[in-house]
Amino acid sequence: MAEKNVRGMRVAIVVTDDFEQVELTEPKKALQEAGATTTIIAPKSGRVQGMNHDEKADTFPVDLTLGQADPREFDAVVLPGGALNADALRVDEKAQEFVRTMDRQGKPLAVICHGPWLLVSAGLVKDRSLTSWPTVQDDIRNAGGLWEDREVLRDKNWVSSRKPDDLPAFNREMIAVFAESARQQKKVA
Repeated sequence: MAEKNVRGMRVAIVVTDDFEQVELTEPKKALQEAGATTTIIAPKSGRVQGMNHDEKADTFPVDLTLGQADPREFDAVVLPGGALNADALRVDEKAQEFVRTMDRQGKPLAVICHGPWLLVSAGLVKDRSLTSWPTVQDDIRNAGGLWEDREVLRDKNWVSSRKPDDLPAFNREMIAVFAESARQQKKVA
């Protein structure tokens, strides 16, 4: 469908060790099936460790480090969750600057589970509506954001979801928002 076309989009997936694996693999698969190119970006080179809840799962190759990645070369960003992943990324200055730059440029952002911690620490959630894993709601509210307990929530160019069970809705809305952004970029070009 034309309204779901993300063909040619370059999507950054920003993670570090101990991310919730399915929150990377399922959005990545959905994006690739819709025609986007995905790039795993992490603070360090090599491989990053996925988790199935609290058990180690697979490792994934890092395509670019945060030091190498230029947010201007990407059209959208995905932030998987996992408490340890999100807690480590939220204090990484390069990760904060990456999402700030993407947001300043009006590029779409999809975030799930504990992923909003990076947005909180980057100072981006004030007056934005989003959902997350329930334990993150106080951080979002304390940073001036509006938190709702919903399967998927869209606020302008942002899409957020609570947990792995929400992935079907998250992926549908992520593709829709990214496709809308791609159409707008084509009109500008």
